Amino acid sequence: MKAYSLREICQEIEIDFEGRDVQIDGLHTLSEATPSQLSFFNAAKYANELSSTKAAAVIIEERYAHLLPSNTIALITDEPYLKLALASKLFAHTISAGGEYPSMGVRCDIDKRVRFGKNVQIGDNVTILAGCYIGDGVTIGSDTLLHPNVTLYHHTQIGSRCIIHAGTVIGSDGYGFAHTKTGEHIKIYQNGNVVIEDDVEIGANCTIDRAVFGSTYIRKGTKLDNLIQIAHNCDVGEHCLCAAQVGLAGSTILERNVVMGGQSATAGHLRVGAFATVAGKGGVTKSLEGKKTYAGFPAIEHKAWLKMQAMFSKMLKQK
Repeated sequence: MKAYSLREICQEIEIDFEGRDVQIDGLHTLSEATPSQLSFFNAAKYANELSSTKAAAVIIEERYAHLLPSNTIALITDEPYLKLALASKLFAHTISAGGEYPSMGVRCDIDKRVRFGKNVQIGDNVTILAGCYIGDGVTIGSDTLLHPNVTLYHHTQIGSRCIIHAGTVIGSDGYGFAHTKTGEHIKIYQNGNVVIEDDVEIGANCTIDRAVFGSTYIRKGTKLDNLIQIAHNCDVGEHCLCAAQVGLAGSTILERNVVMGGQSATAGHLRVGAFATVAGKGGVTKSLEGKKTYAGFPAIEHKAWLKMQAMFSKMLKQK
């Protein structure tokens, strides 16, 4: 685990710092940060989390600094999101071409053309076919099958009895950038991981992005079709079904047994309730209640959508 003094971090991201120095071993959100982590604040809707944060220090604008607990250090800047991006690079995993033979259970069948990073842990009865890459610190549960050319980036966790089809990439970087005042885009390093729970099946050529902080989750029993994109920090609940070309934007939460029809998609930072169905090509732009069926763009209840289509059809016939 990487660690830096707060003074070192401030020098690197060009923030003035005076006062007590502490060791920082990571970054996290206000609600999840520990006393050894750095956090940030750049959206007023999260102001209620400032008073209860346990972060050692928070990158924050001066006008909000008084809301922090007395034992949390305020790092004052007028560009907190940009400074977060600069700090994230310090804690990024070091990428290298080196590798070593994994720790492996019994009765595994591993093609000789599979490449491993360091500290890989594999359970019993695991089958990994040609062309796969298994990155540093990956864990794979027992009875799991990886078809050819699957890529698992560093620190991905795969459960037991999973099936992952050819060409799927799990743990690639989420799409996150901060923007300078002159319009340049600065990478926010994605320092979380992906957790795939037990009994999940993932189709061919899917992409599941690692989290910025914490984990992107695919919960147990979920089944993903081919050509699906799951963005960073999504949480796909237990026993969900997603048909081909579904796209989930960052921090989407699907509760259990949600069904997403082909080419349906969600905007980010919303929740779809348990046992909801979104019809094919549906566009979810706000959180939806469970146990209902939705269609259209923006997605509305299916019965209302059918009535609206009938009205349009009638209007066209009258012309």
